[in-house]
Amino acid sequence: MPRRLGWATVSPVRTLIDRGWPLARLYWFDAVLTIAIGIGIAAAIVDQGKKEGPSGPLWFDLIAVVALAAPLYARRRFPFGAPAAVPLIIIAVSFVDAPLISDVLTPLVVGIAVNVLFAMLPERRQGVAGWALTIGAVAIVDRNDWHGSVGDFVWISMIFTLAWIVGYSLNRKFQEIDVARERAARAEREREEQARLAVAEERARIARELHDVVGHSVSVMTVQASAVRRLLKPEQEREREALLIVEGTGREALAEMRRMVGVLRRPEEAPALAPQPTLDRIEQLVEKAREAGLPVDLSIEGEAVQLPAGVDLTAYRLVQEGLTNALKHARAKRAEVRVRYADGQVEVTVTDDGSGGSKGEGGGHGLVGMRERVSVYGGELEAGPRPEGGFRLRARLPVAVT
Repeated sequence: MPRRLGWATVSPVRTLIDRGWPLARLYWFDAVLTIAIGIGIAAAIVDQGKKEGPSGPLWFDLIAVVALAAPLYARRRFPFGAPAAVPLIIIAVSFVDAPLISDVLTPLVVGIAVNVLFAMLPERRQGVAGWALTIGAVAIVDRNDWHGSVGDFVWISMIFTLAWIVGYSLNRKFQEIDVARERAARAEREREEQARLAVAEERARIARELHDVVGHSVSVMTVQASAVRRLLKPEQEREREALLIVEGTGREALAEMRRMVGVLRRPEEAPALAPQPTLDRIEQLVEKAREAGLPVDLSIEGEAVQLPAGVDLTAYRLVQEGLTNALKHARAKRAEVRVRYADGQVEVTVTDDGSGGSKGEGGGHGLVGMRERVSVYGGELEAGPRPEGGFRLRARLPVAVT
C-alpha cells in the first residue's frame, strides 16, 4: 500500500520509476543488446541442423552469437573500434558457419546498431568507412552462404544504409541541441558575469558618493571643532586639548577615507566638489525630465523631515533612475513621481505608462544599483510592471538610520 507522508502520498511504484528512469536512459541500449543475444542463442539452438539453419558445431554458434554483439558493450570507450570489430567478427564467422549469420536475428539487429553508431561519429570519414565495412561484410557473408542471393545482398544493404542515414540525421539533431544548450549556458554565464560586474561597479559608485557625503560631514565637524577651540579662554586647557584631539582625529579620518576610496575612483574621476544631490532638488530633476519631453506629475505628501545624507541621496537617485528608465527605455508618454513622509519612513514612487521595464537587470546600474543602495540603509524596493500597464519603481527608506 502507498505510504502517507504528511499531505503527500508516496507510491512504491512511483519511487521505483523515479530511481530506475536515469538508469534506463543510460543503459537501454545495453539491455536491447542483451535481449538480442538471448534471442540469437535460442534461435541457434532451435534451428541447429535444420535446412537453411546453422550447421554448427553448436558450441561454436553459441560463442559466435555472443561474440557478434559483445564489442558494442565497449562502444563508449572505443567509439570507432567497438562497432568496427562487429563486421570483422561477422566475416570470420561466415567462413565457418555462414547460415548462422543469415538465420539468426542477432547479426541483423547488431548490424543496424553498428551503422547508426558509425553515422553518429564526429569524424565523418570514419562514419563512411564504417558503413563501407558493413556493406563489404554483407557481400562476403552472402558469398559464403550457399543460400545467399543478390536480392538478399541488396535488401540487407538497403536496411543498413537506411540505418546509417537515420543515425546521421539523429547526430545532426543532437549536435544542434548541444550547440543550443551551449549557447544558452554561455549566455547565462555572461548574464551572471555582467550582473556581478554591475554590482561591483555600482558598489564602487555608492562608496565614492558616500565618501563625499561622509567626508563633507567630517569636514564640517573638524571646522566647527577648530572654531570652538579658538573661542576658548586661556584657562580652558583641558577643553582645548579635547578639541585638538577631535580636530586631529577628523583630519586623519578624512585622509584615510581619501586613500581607501581613491582606489575605487577611475583615473578620469575627481572627488566631487559640489554637494551631493538631495530630495530638495527633486523639482529641478522633474523639470529636466519635462524639458526632455516627458510630462511628469510631482506630489509630496506628509511633512518633510531632515533625512540622513545617505538616505537623501539614495531617494534622489531612485527618482533619477525611474525617470531615466521612463525616458530612455519604457517609451513612456507620462510619468508620476510621489514622495511620501509617514511612519518614520520616506516612500519614493515613480510610475509611468510605458511598455518596457528597467534595463538595469541585464547590465549597467539600473535596478541592480537601486537594490544595492536601498539595502545599505535597510530599506525595501519594489519594481515591476503595473496591472493596468506601465512600470512602477517604489522604495521605502527609514528616516532614522541606525
